[in-house]
Amino acid sequence: MERILHYEIKASDDSPTVACFLKRQGYSSANLTDLKKMPESILINGTPAYMIRHLQGGDRLTVHIQETAVSEKIPPVYHPLDIVYEDEDLMVVNKPADLPIHPSMRNYTHSLANGLAWYFAQKDCPFVFRCINRLDHNTSGLTIIAKHLVSGSILATMVRNREIHREYLGISRGRVTPSCGTITAPLGRKDGSIIERTIDFEHGESAITHYEVLEERNGHSLIRLTLETGRTHQIRIHMKYLGYPLIGDSLYNPDMEWISRQALHATRLRFHHPITKEPLEFHVPLPQDMQNVLEGIRPDA
Repeated sequence: MERILHYEIKASDDSPTVACFLKRQGYSSANLTDLKKMPESILINGTPAYMIRHLQGGDRLTVHIQETAVSEKIPPVYHPLDIVYEDEDLMVVNKPADLPIHPSMRNYTHSLANGLAWYFAQKDCPFVFRCINRLDHNTSGLTIIAKHLVSGSILATMVRNREIHREYLGISRGRVTPSCGTITAPLGRKDGSIIERTIDFEHGESAITHYEVLEERNGHSLIRLTLETGRTHQIRIHMKYLGYPLIGDSLYNPDMEWISRQALHATRLRFHHPITKEPLEFHVPLPQDMQNVLEGIRPDA
């Protein structure tokens, strides 16, 4: 993956070194180390320069990212991709419910990562898989893919700083009461399982979910859910803790009458672009299998 970034240094800047300036833009120390290994990756006014060089007002700093590594354990396999947005730094993909994010030992070729590896192989472009907000296997919706090491690092930091705002839609059976609120309950691993999580007030990690019922139809509630934290299975466990587990959840509520996977969809993302800093917002509607629940259409109809 090759990317050239340009920065115009303002006269008001305090003559920082290249390294200091790039760190202010969100580059990590690991990013700077990697850039040092790339030929002529730092240019000032078109001339190669070191990271310790001081910048002056009016300088034009060019960063030339040259990644040749690939994710060798992700074989390229064609899968149709619903690409909602793409530029030189990132992609936003609408993942279907039956597609895991990455390969596993028992599922080596059927994943979003395999599809992306194939997509970039067709462009003859080196591909390192950097998924920013991982969705559970059977959760559908929006996920962000970073296209190079700098955007990946900045976006990962934004996740840690809770600067990527995520909104989900879920379906529970019955009338959820109260109709809105905040669930604050720490999560930890369930004893004896490497997959399941559980509420753990003694040793668990902080987890906060806000919810609001949007409508009730066919004996079910459609719920908008927003996250302050992003723990594994957070929404699924928090809704069960509230007393209204998501339907179709094979781990926490195997109620498969209306849907065969957890009724959870990542519907909206809002964040600032990691490079340009421009505000971005993306939205995808409820998928058909969840819409069918609200309309009373059974899976075998």
